[in-house]
Amino acid sequence: MPLSHFDPANYDALLATKVAQTCQRLAPFAVPAPEVFPSAPEAFRMRAEFRIWHDGDALDYVMFPPGEPNSPIPITQFPIACDAIQTLMPALRDYLRRHTVLRRKLFQIEFLSTMRGETLITLAYHRRLDTDWETAAQVLAEEFNVALVGRSRKQKVVIGRDHVTEQLQVAGRDYLYRQYEQAFTQPNAGVNRHMIEWACANAASAGGDLLELYCGNGNFTLPLSRHFNQVLATELAKTSIRAAQWAIAANHIDNVAMIRLAAEEVTQAMNGEREFRRLAQLPQPLQDYCLNTVFVDPPRAGLDPATVAMVQAFPTIMYVSCNPVTLADNLVQLNETHDVSRFALFDQFPYTEHMECGVVLRQRAAR
Repeated sequence: MPLSHFDPANYDALLATKVAQTCQRLAPFAVPAPEVFPSAPEAFRMRAEFRIWHDGDALDYVMFPPGEPNSPIPITQFPIACDAIQTLMPALRDYLRRHTVLRRKLFQIEFLSTMRGETLITLAYHRRLDTDWETAAQVLAEEFNVALVGRSRKQKVVIGRDHVTEQLQVAGRDYLYRQYEQAFTQPNAGVNRHMIEWACANAASAGGDLLELYCGNGNFTLPLSRHFNQVLATELAKTSIRAAQWAIAANHIDNVAMIRLAAEEVTQAMNGEREFRRLAQLPQPLQDYCLNTVFVDPPRAGLDPATVAMVQAFPTIMYVSCNPVTLADNLVQLNETHDVSRFALFDQFPYTEHMECGVVLRQRAAR
């Protein structure tokens, strides 16, 4: 997001425009009036990534205009970042300026922070990291009380740990999540909490068992598990599975089974087209689950046609989308069998065109 778009005084008007545009896009599917969940206008982003620009003794965070890789714009303030990142940025920059071992051929810095106050910093280099770097990095990590990861080509050096632990309160209960360096996490923790609570409110009377596709680190899985007898959660990324398994144990949840399958593979298994040895890890055969509800939070590309057809067999579909365009594409097919009963908009990315959507679809009775 170009910082020139940052305009907290007009946040409400900008959000209203996005809401109207998204409602217009989804109007052909007879969506009800949306529940709208705004973001904090400032200090909402828990992740940030910057290129580093060297100019003599100067060292700056920079961004580039689209298509202009040689026109760096120094970033001296980043008001959309959470308070912890905003506080760290200038202090870390000044520290790196003074330490040759740490600044030499440094080209990128990434921040990952949490609402409970933990921060992880990744320093990326165009050189191999040696023992001198590790010694200096250890001092830096202690100085700033952060976890630190150094990266170069085919090299990852962890100082302390390569993850942070987030804590979110959802419907009066605290949940712990593990967030690994360079793994996907929701960037706007406040809005993410609204998304989870909305999903749980719509699942409260569902009953039966839940199938979840694209479960990630268990972001929705953990709170949703309170509303179902059993949860079968699927994910393909190994790092996300590791994080979700940690969270299931850390939160003492005993009704979630994790399985490493892509959405397309889940569809093949549900349709009886393929057998997967990984399904043998389940506490009971797949066909013994009473799967009445499916929850999906796919990437921007949305659901593939075969998966859309598979989820149409479920009485209730809960769909969280980061892309209204592909959501609309999927609703063309889903609308043949289901009606949208609930509709929500979550402003994960203020001052941009992006809008996160949530829909609950109920299967129409056969005629």
